[in-house]
Amino acid sequence: MPEDLDSLAHLEQQISRVVEQVNVLRKQNAELKNQIDAARAERDDAIKSRSDIEQVMRESKAAALDAERLRKETEDLRTERKQVRTRIEKLLGQMDLLEQ
Repeated sequence: MPEDLDSLAHLEQQISRVVEQVNVLRKQNAELKNQIDAARAERDDAIKSRSDIEQVMRESKAAALDAERLRKETEDLRTERKQVRTRIEKLLGQMDLLEQ
């Protein structure tokens, strides 16, 4: 009978160790799930940040194109104003000749 008790005690110890190990593994599993969730959240934030940066870059490029277009338009208007001024001065000069 003592041998049966020893076997039963040994089995009891093994079951206790297995239960402890299962509890440890469950805790580790929960921690790993939390780490995975945190990593996924970080990845999603990085993707959103990248998307935001790409949007800013597109807007910046559009603004640069608009600025170049406005610079060219301003240059064209200055050239046109200079031509108009020259023509008006010429007309005024001709009017002065008529008055003499």
